[in-house]
Amino acid sequence: MRALIQRVKKASVEIENDTEDRSIGQGLLVLIGIEHEDKLEDADYLLQKITQLRIFSDAEGKMNLSLKDIQGSILVVSQFTLFASTKKGNRPSFIQSAGPETAIPLYEYFLKHLNDSFEFIVKSGIFGADMQVSLVNDGPVTILIDSKNKE
Repeated sequence: MRALIQRVKKASVEIENDTEDRSIGQGLLVLIGIEHEDKLEDADYLLQKITQLRIFSDAEGKMNLSLKDIQGSILVVSQFTLFASTKKGNRPSFIQSAGPETAIPLYEYFLKHLNDSFEFIVKSGIFGADMQVSLVNDGPVTILIDSKNKE
C-alpha cells in the first residue's frame, strides 16, 4: 500500500449527487493506493505511521507534533493511480493496482480502524467514484509512505 500524505489547512472531496459533508480543517489529506499483494499488515503499517507522523509545527516552528497533538482531522481518498507505471510509452499502466475485490476490503479496513482506534475526525471519499479533491497544502508538506519500501 502507498499513502501520499499532505499536511493541509483544509481539504474536501466532492462527489456528484452526494450531499455528505466530506471536508476537514487542519489535518491530513491521505491518498491511499492499494496493490494486488497488499494485506491487512500493510494497512496496519500505514495506520501506525500516518497517525504518529510528527509533521506539524510546535511553538518553535519545528515539525514535532502529530495529528493527535494538534487535534486535527483526516480525509482519506482512494487513489489507484499511486501505482501507475510509466516505464513504457507515455500512457500510464495501472496493472499493479489492485482490483475492487482486493482494494475495497482493505480500504474499508483502513477507514474502520482509523474511526475505531483514533480520536480524529475522519472523512473519506467513495471508493471508485469520480471525485474532485480540493486542498490548501500547509507548508507545503507532502510525504509518500510505501508499506513495501520502509524507508
